[in-house]
Amino acid sequence: MAETHRSFIRFLLNDQTVEISGFAPDLTLLDWLRIDKRLTGTKEGCAEGDCGACTVLVGRMDNGVLNYESVNACIRFVSSLDATHVVTVEHLNRPDGALSAVQQAMVDHHGSQCGFCTPGIVASLHALWLSDPEPTEADIERQLQGNLCRCTGYEPIVKAAVAAAKTIPSEDNDRLVKAYGETIETLTAFGDGARVTIESDRGVTYLPADVDDLAELYEAHPEATIVAGSTDVGLWVTKHLRDIAPVILIGHLDGLKQISLDENGLTLGAGVSYTAARGALVAAYPQMAELWDRIGGEQVRNMGTIGGNIANGSPIGDTPPPLIALDATVTLRKGSERRTIPLEAFFIDYGKQDRAPGEFVESVSVPALAEDAFFAVYKISKRRDEDISALCAAFRVTLDGEGRVASARIAFGGMAGTPKRAKAAEAALLGQAWTWDTVSQAREALASDYQPLSDWRASAEYRMLSAQNLMIRFFLETCGAPVRIARRPALEEA
Repeated sequence: MAETHRSFIRFLLNDQTVEISGFAPDLTLLDWLRIDKRLTGTKEGCAEGDCGACTVLVGRMDNGVLNYESVNACIRFVSSLDATHVVTVEHLNRPDGALSAVQQAMVDHHGSQCGFCTPGIVASLHALWLSDPEPTEADIERQLQGNLCRCTGYEPIVKAAVAAAKTIPSEDNDRLVKAYGETIETLTAFGDGARVTIESDRGVTYLPADVDDLAELYEAHPEATIVAGSTDVGLWVTKHLRDIAPVILIGHLDGLKQISLDENGLTLGAGVSYTAARGALVAAYPQMAELWDRIGGEQVRNMGTIGGNIANGSPIGDTPPPLIALDATVTLRKGSERRTIPLEAFFIDYGKQDRAPGEFVESVSVPALAEDAFFAVYKISKRRDEDISALCAAFRVTLDGEGRVASARIAFGGMAGTPKRAKAAEAALLGQAWTWDTVSQAREALASDYQPLSDWRASAEYRMLSAQNLMIRFFLETCGAPVRIARRPALEEA
């Protein structure tokens, strides 16, 4: 039980302290900025976290360090902003009012035409400018994955980012750097460890004080909607007009953001974002790097969480297939009680998970990958970047000393109502020589494992053929010596 309580949230908006209460659980940051504060530089394009026109920066304290990330204001709830610093494009110029390095570079390199998407692009590039003094072109392109521009073309925008990087952020040329120490003091004071309860005529919003307080709250209010990064729930509001009250926010809970990596494997708290997880995850499972950089855009990766991607039970979530192939387990908590189950067992049927009322995902644990294991994960989507999977496939195979399959775990998303293992294909591999004929038989066995559906992302026939061909791809990529992972140096770097 929290020792202190508040009925309001407080945060910094540009250079002003804001305290608000009585707002609706589904009030988005974009609506509040444009309608209440008249900060109209932040635009609404898609209202689903896809186009990036609404991008702003949100700064939060992380282990004593103030870190700014780009986020989608259209699907970010105001209630998630307690003890943060929200920065809009109106505050991204220099302390003397002149254009920032990023803004000036956009002018110099003709990085804007109609200008509608420009504020969001400036915000995204400003976040990169602050965090990476020497970005590569690949870094810049990755940063811009979540910002769509229809008329300018990305070449001048990338050139602007390269040019801006030649200027080092300092107190003289950036407002955020100049106020860095003061902002840390303010946000630290805001983080008082209180439970926050916001009551409105549209329902109640709770911000638990810590994970124990979350467990108590959710057990008492099992009907509540748990919101971490809101990359999914935000669309429930903006696209489906769903009533999500009461709401329990968890994105601020440091107790759900723990990352543990050792020789036994990796454990991620449910509140760890894709961005925060990347370093340790790729160190332990390098084959995950490409997939990870194709999950949404940078804004979505900054907001979305590992636990959220698991808990929503989507059959096309990107993380469950590789985690299932790696034999991950998930820890669930209700009150003070915990239980740990295989991740594959968590998904029962479409829209149904093995989770009791008042029970939430607390963490996921992934065993270390054996040095002699073959492992790969592939994503098929209409767009290469920032798109939902039509199909996601993960394979993990080990061979014995005679070149026969000693173990096999194969999992797919997009092929059934849940992320699901291909047990018939696995059985066709076990004990057999790792050859073209064996893999061809396992490829055909996929038809016994899945009966995919047709939808606007892909037809059933396309999904099945793609799944079968990905198995062939995996085999062809493993025809040489097994890829050995330099585990110890990677662990030390992580």
